Amino acid sequence: MLSISAKRSVRNLGWTTSIFVLLAAVASSTTPGATGVHRQQTRKPEASHRWTQVGRASWYGRDRFQGRPTASGEPFDRTLLTCAHPTLPIGSLVKVTNLANHRSIMVRVNDRGPIVPGRIVDLSYAAAHALGFRRVGIARVRLDRIEGAEMAQVDWPEAARTASASR
Repeated sequence: MLSISAKRSVRNLGWTTSIFVLLAAVASSTTPGATGVHRQQTRKPEASHRWTQVGRASWYGRDRFQGRPTASGEPFDRTLLTCAHPTLPIGSLVKVTNLANHRSIMVRVNDRGPIVPGRIVDLSYAAAHALGFRRVGIARVRLDRIEGAEMAQVDWPEAARTASASR
Protein backbone atom coordinates (compact mmCIF):
# COMPACT_ATOMS: atom_id res chain seq x y z
CA MET A 1 0.00 0.00 0.00
CA LEU A 2 1.01 3.58 -0.58
CA SER A 3 1.75 5.93 2.28
CA ILE A 4 -0.11 9.25 2.60
CA SER A 5 2.92 11.23 1.42
CA ALA A 6 3.24 8.98 -1.66
CA LYS A 7 -0.44 9.55 -2.49
CA ARG A 8 0.03 13.33 -2.26
CA SER A 9 3.07 13.12 -4.56
CA VAL A 10 1.06 11.16 -7.07
CA ARG A 11 -1.72 13.82 -7.04
CA ASN A 12 0.81 16.49 -7.95
CA LEU A 13 2.07 14.62 -11.02
CA GLY A 14 0.40 14.39 -14.39
CA TRP A 15 -2.26 11.72 -15.11
CA THR A 16 -0.08 9.32 -17.10
CA THR A 17 2.87 9.72 -14.79
CA SER A 18 0.70 9.03 -11.74
CA ILE A 19 -0.60 5.77 -13.23
CA PHE A 20 2.97 4.71 -13.93
CA VAL A 21 4.03 5.55 -10.36
CA LEU A 22 1.05 3.66 -8.90
CA LEU A 23 1.77 0.56 -10.98
CA ALA A 24 5.43 0.65 -10.02
CA ALA A 25 4.54 1.01 -6.33
CA VAL A 26 2.06 -1.85 -6.43
CA ALA A 27 4.46 -4.10 -8.33
CA SER A 28 7.28 -3.48 -5.88
CA SER A 29 5.10 -4.00 -2.80
CA THR A 30 3.68 -7.40 -3.77
CA THR A 31 5.40 -10.61 -2.98
CA PRO A 32 5.94 -13.19 -5.70
CA GLY A 33 2.86 -15.31 -6.13
CA ALA A 34 0.59 -12.91 -4.19
CA THR A 35 -1.33 -11.97 -7.34
CA GLY A 36 -1.82 -15.58 -8.35
CA VAL A 37 0.36 -15.13 -11.39
CA HIS A 38 3.30 -17.48 -11.40
CA ARG A 39 6.14 -17.20 -13.80
CA GLN A 40 7.07 -20.66 -14.98
CA GLN A 41 10.77 -21.15 -15.41
CA THR A 42 11.65 -23.14 -18.45
CA ARG A 43 15.00 -24.79 -18.69
CA LYS A 44 16.54 -26.17 -21.76
CA PRO A 45 17.12 -29.88 -21.37
CA GLU A 46 20.72 -30.62 -20.60
CA ALA A 47 22.68 -32.08 -23.45
CA SER A 48 22.83 -35.82 -23.30
CA HIS A 49 26.26 -36.94 -22.30
CA ARG A 50 26.23 -40.30 -24.01
CA TRP A 51 29.39 -42.33 -24.06
CA THR A 52 30.59 -43.02 -27.60
CA GLN A 53 33.85 -44.12 -29.12
CA VAL A 54 34.96 -44.45 -32.72
CA GLY A 55 37.88 -46.55 -33.89
CA ARG A 56 39.03 -49.90 -35.22
CA ALA A 57 37.51 -53.18 -34.11
CA SER A 58 38.79 -56.68 -34.56
CA TRP A 59 37.36 -60.03 -33.62
CA TYR A 60 38.64 -62.98 -31.67
CA GLY A 61 37.29 -66.40 -30.98
CA ARG A 62 38.98 -69.07 -32.93
CA ASP A 63 38.90 -72.45 -31.25
CA ARG A 64 41.85 -71.74 -28.98
CA PHE A 65 39.76 -69.25 -26.89
CA GLN A 66 36.54 -71.30 -26.85
CA GLY A 67 35.61 -72.26 -23.29
CA ARG A 68 38.47 -70.35 -21.64
CA PRO A 69 37.49 -68.03 -18.78
CA THR A 70 36.98 -64.35 -19.64
CA ALA A 71 37.61 -61.41 -17.29
CA SER A 72 34.01 -61.77 -16.09
CA GLY A 73 34.68 -65.36 -15.07
CA GLU A 74 32.29 -66.87 -17.60
CA PRO A 75 33.66 -69.21 -20.28
CA PHE A 76 34.21 -67.57 -23.67
CA ASP A 77 31.62 -68.57 -26.27
CA ARG A 78 32.34 -67.39 -29.80
CA THR A 79 28.67 -67.83 -30.78
CA LEU A 80 27.44 -65.15 -28.34
CA LEU A 81 27.33 -61.41 -28.98
CA THR A 82 30.08 -60.33 -26.59
CA CYS A 83 33.16 -58.13 -26.65
CA ALA A 84 36.37 -57.24 -24.87
CA HIS A 85 36.88 -53.57 -23.98
CA PRO A 86 39.70 -52.05 -21.92
CA THR A 87 37.67 -49.64 -19.73
CA LEU A 88 33.91 -50.20 -19.88
CA PRO A 89 32.52 -52.02 -16.85
CA ILE A 90 32.04 -55.76 -17.24
CA GLY A 91 28.39 -56.41 -18.05
CA SER A 92 27.86 -53.13 -19.94
CA LEU A 93 25.74 -53.25 -23.07
CA VAL A 94 27.18 -51.54 -26.13
CA LYS A 95 25.65 -50.81 -29.52
CA VAL A 96 28.31 -51.44 -32.17
CA THR A 97 27.85 -49.92 -35.64
CA ASN A 98 30.03 -50.89 -38.59
CA LEU A 99 30.66 -47.51 -40.24
CA ALA A 100 31.31 -49.08 -43.67
CA ASN A 101 27.94 -50.83 -44.06
CA HIS A 102 25.92 -49.25 -41.19
CA ARG A 103 24.98 -52.60 -39.64
CA SER A 104 24.42 -52.39 -35.89
CA ILE A 105 24.22 -54.95 -33.11
CA MET A 106 24.22 -54.94 -29.35
CA VAL A 107 26.97 -56.74 -27.45
CA ARG A 108 27.78 -57.31 -23.79
CA VAL A 109 31.23 -56.55 -22.36
CA ASN A 110 32.54 -59.72 -20.71
CA ASP A 111 36.30 -59.48 -21.19
CA ARG A 112 39.24 -57.07 -21.23
CA GLY A 113 41.14 -56.18 -24.38
CA PRO A 114 42.00 -55.64 -27.15
CA ILE A 115 45.65 -56.52 -26.82
CA VAL A 116 46.63 -55.13 -30.24
CA PRO A 117 47.46 -51.37 -30.08
CA GLY A 118 45.24 -49.03 -32.12
CA ARG A 119 42.05 -51.05 -31.65
CA ILE A 120 39.22 -50.02 -29.38
CA VAL A 121 37.31 -53.29 -29.08
CA ASP A 122 37.59 -57.01 -29.76
CA LEU A 123 34.31 -58.60 -30.79
CA SER A 124 33.30 -62.23 -30.70
CA TYR A 125 33.14 -64.24 -33.91
CA ALA A 126 29.32 -64.01 -33.89
CA ALA A 127 29.41 -60.22 -33.49
CA ALA A 128 31.92 -59.78 -36.33
CA HIS A 129 29.81 -62.05 -38.53
CA ALA A 130 26.65 -60.06 -37.77
CA LEU A 131 28.45 -56.78 -38.55
CA GLY A 132 29.80 -58.16 -41.82
CA PHE A 133 33.55 -58.00 -41.25
CA ARG A 134 34.41 -61.56 -40.21
CA ARG A 135 36.41 -62.24 -43.38
CA VAL A 136 38.22 -58.88 -43.43
CA GLY A 137 39.06 -59.11 -39.72
CA ILE A 138 39.07 -55.37 -38.94
CA ALA A 139 36.44 -52.66 -39.31
CA ARG A 140 35.95 -49.03 -38.36
CA VAL A 141 33.13 -48.94 -35.80
CA ARG A 142 31.26 -46.62 -33.46
CA LEU A 143 30.47 -47.80 -29.93
CA ASP A 144 27.47 -46.34 -28.06
CA ARG A 145 26.99 -47.40 -24.45
CA ILE A 146 23.41 -48.41 -23.64
CA GLU A 147 22.32 -47.13 -20.23
CA GLY A 148 19.43 -45.72 -18.25
CA ALA A 149 15.99 -45.97 -19.83
CA GLU A 150 17.36 -47.67 -22.93
CA MET A 151 18.85 -50.41 -20.74
CA ALA A 152 15.47 -51.01 -19.11
CA GLN A 153 13.89 -51.62 -22.53
CA VAL A 154 16.36 -54.33 -23.50
CA ASP A 155 15.40 -57.95 -23.04
CA TRP A 156 19.00 -59.06 -23.31
CA PRO A 157 18.58 -62.87 -23.05
CA GLU A 158 15.86 -62.77 -25.71
CA ALA A 159 17.96 -60.52 -27.97
CA ALA A 160 20.93 -62.89 -27.67
CA ARG A 161 18.78 -65.96 -28.43
CA THR A 162 17.26 -64.26 -31.49
CA ALA A 163 20.69 -63.34 -32.84
CA SER A 164 22.05 -66.86 -32.25
CA ALA A 165 19.02 -68.43 -33.92
CA SER A 166 19.39 -66.25 -37.03
CA ARG A 167 22.85 -67.67 -37.83
